[in-house]
Amino acid sequence: MAKSYNHKVIEKKWRDHWEKNPINVNDGKKPKYYCLDMFPYPSGNGLHVGHWRGYVISDVWSRYKILNGYYVIHPMGWDAFGLPAENYAIKMGVHPEKSTAENIANIKRQIQEIAAVYDWDMEVNTTDPKFYKWTQWIFVKMFKAGLAYEKEMPINWCPSCKTGLANEEVVNGKCERCGADVTKKNLKQWMLKITKYADRLLNDLDKLDWPAKVKKMQTDWIGKSYGAEIDFAVDGRDEKITVYTTRPDTLYGATFMVLAPEHALAKSLATDETRQAVEDYIYQTSLKSSVDRLQDKEKTGVFTGSYAINPLNGAKVPIWLSDYVLADYGTGAIMCVPAHDDRDFEFATKFNIPIVQVISPDGKENPNLTQAYTESGIVINSGEWTGMDSAVLKKEAPEIIEKMGIGKKTTNYKLRDWVFSRQRYWGEPIPIVHCPKCGCVPVPEDQLPLLLPEVESYQPTGTGESPLAAIDEWVNTTCPCCGGPAKRETNTMPQWAGSSWYFLRYVDSKNDKELVSREKADKYLPVDMYIGGVEHAVLHLLYSRFYTKFLHDIGVIDFDEPFIKLFNQGMITGKNGIKMSKSKGNVISPDDLVRDYGCDSLRLYELFVGPPELDSEWDDRGIEGVYRFINRYWNMVMDNKDKNVEPSKNMIKLRHKMTYDISTRLEQFSLNTVVSGFMEYTNKLTDLAKKEGGIDKETLETATILIAPFAPHLGEELWEQLGHSGSVFDNQWPEADEDAMKDDEVNVAVQINGKVRAVIQLSANIGKEDAIAAAKEAVSAKLTGNIVKEIYVPGKIVNIVMK
Repeated sequence: MAKSYNHKVIEKKWRDHWEKNPINVNDGKKPKYYCLDMFPYPSGNGLHVGHWRGYVISDVWSRYKILNGYYVIHPMGWDAFGLPAENYAIKMGVHPEKSTAENIANIKRQIQEIAAVYDWDMEVNTTDPKFYKWTQWIFVKMFKAGLAYEKEMPINWCPSCKTGLANEEVVNGKCERCGADVTKKNLKQWMLKITKYADRLLNDLDKLDWPAKVKKMQTDWIGKSYGAEIDFAVDGRDEKITVYTTRPDTLYGATFMVLAPEHALAKSLATDETRQAVEDYIYQTSLKSSVDRLQDKEKTGVFTGSYAINPLNGAKVPIWLSDYVLADYGTGAIMCVPAHDDRDFEFATKFNIPIVQVISPDGKENPNLTQAYTESGIVINSGEWTGMDSAVLKKEAPEIIEKMGIGKKTTNYKLRDWVFSRQRYWGEPIPIVHCPKCGCVPVPEDQLPLLLPEVESYQPTGTGESPLAAIDEWVNTTCPCCGGPAKRETNTMPQWAGSSWYFLRYVDSKNDKELVSREKADKYLPVDMYIGGVEHAVLHLLYSRFYTKFLHDIGVIDFDEPFIKLFNQGMITGKNGIKMSKSKGNVISPDDLVRDYGCDSLRLYELFVGPPELDSEWDDRGIEGVYRFINRYWNMVMDNKDKNVEPSKNMIKLRHKMTYDISTRLEQFSLNTVVSGFMEYTNKLTDLAKKEGGIDKETLETATILIAPFAPHLGEELWEQLGHSGSVFDNQWPEADEDAMKDDEVNVAVQINGKVRAVIQLSANIGKEDAIAAAKEAVSAKLTGNIVKEIYVPGKIVNIVMK
């Protein structure tokens, strides 16, 4: 029996070796494969075992690709600007530059303990001026292309963080970062015109090898729809209200109208009797985020006291305000057809508003609707449209309405332009100068980067302005165009800015002349495999796609999608599925586990804990079993490495079956079953070795190569113990021989008229006639009629059909 596996000695040995002798060298001859993790922001809490999971998955895949003959681009960097880093610095009472550097150093140490094949020469940091020079350069290019513009916007405002928040940063009406109640505030913001790319962002999803759920999430976020804008006159007034609807065919059934509380006419539509209620409702809505308003199950609203006129039948329809209508979607006003829309039905039922059915499955009216009818059918109660097929009318109605002069056909998107500025210190300065003569002027490209000034006090001002606004010597400057006095833009970019393009920079991170050279971009980009959490499935991926398409359009790169294949790993949770967080006290650090059980044990357990795409609950006790398995694997090789045995047919068959199963599961990203497969085959090999006097060297070598991507220290040490001087990763991934895997004999079911009457063992290579003859002999006592047909499915079934 070999000595037990000493992880502390062996893992240190191979880490030191890899540092001097990298296994992933670009010799210029191998094809490239770019495998990328979503880079982390440097939290002060460091990494927990949930973070480890994604990095282990990407490293296993990278090492597998190395063994398949690729030069693998596998870099790591830091998403270090933005609210998380700044809020942590405020909490700790230090400058964000200092706390960010310390956090990066700690997390880098933890990541290096994963023993991943990261190329640290490619490392990027979004706070490095050499990096954010190009973040600013992209903004300048977008400004010159008309994609960056200023606009006063009602934004989510956190009074504690004292900054604007994107919708996704507001959860249940509270700031995701600090938990404070979020309000609304009108501020002049920089916007990026992502809507210009809406159709391309939608259509190009078809060419991506991404999970279907992610594509659907992006499709829904872009939210393309076809319909019509229809004008409703306000009763007794000169104004009109334009609504957007995807169902103009149901216009006769519109019995009320709902406006967003922010609509320009909302307050003026109030009467003396309703004014106080309307103003109160508008204020209460201002305390909610757009996300929460759409997710609220309980419908709320207030009647303004005013009416609009249905342009088709002249009916007066009451005008309501409700927070489920958003000012920035469509026109901020909707017509409501409660008979045929679930949300409208719920609202009308709650507030006792009439419901008029205009579509029926059989052309007959149902006077007792208990829910909205949302299917196609026959149009009823709709004047000249009555009797039409509603599906046909739905397509024709926009043009009919346009010809009638009461509206126009249109295409609408849920996607809105991107609010791109933050009223904070810790971010990329926006490279714009405000000149009273020339307007907004970009900082000349040869003067980039525009450095973030060093300050002692960086806390938010509370005025709505960035802390940069208080630095007169930085704000006051000269106009690049006319040379006159001007002021710098004082808002900074959001955290998304650097993460929207960082993957391009890795392959040319030292280039101070270009964002990325075209030669290296053509050779190494785009990303072949992108691995990260599903929480970034919409915005980060959408923004990255937008940036990539823009950079393609201006000739920087020759592709317009950044990530060919995407894999979203599930979350590792604490007990009862609760997300790990320091505040909940359920964070599991990898540090002690690496010390006690070794890196390879933790790598394997991270994969074994559950299917990699699903959330899994962490249980420290499970790593004990994995640690024991590593010792069994070690002993299997060490106990047999010096035995000079010839492989039996059974051993060869088992070797090829193991290779096939491990390879298939790995290609399918069924990584938890790969680990269980190693356990299964370790037992099978060990049992067979007892019968046959040992395991041959080729089988031991195959087993060592197969496990190396998963447990690289173990793989390297066993490869050396097997007598080899080079790295185990210098090899080619083993291939399974299907002929060698075949069984000599197979079990075949014998059926009579489709019912199994016996199971017989036959040679795997038996012919049809011999198989049928053997089957007939096995069930001869039961063949009591005339045989009309004999069917043989090779290796599986003989069916004898009788009359």
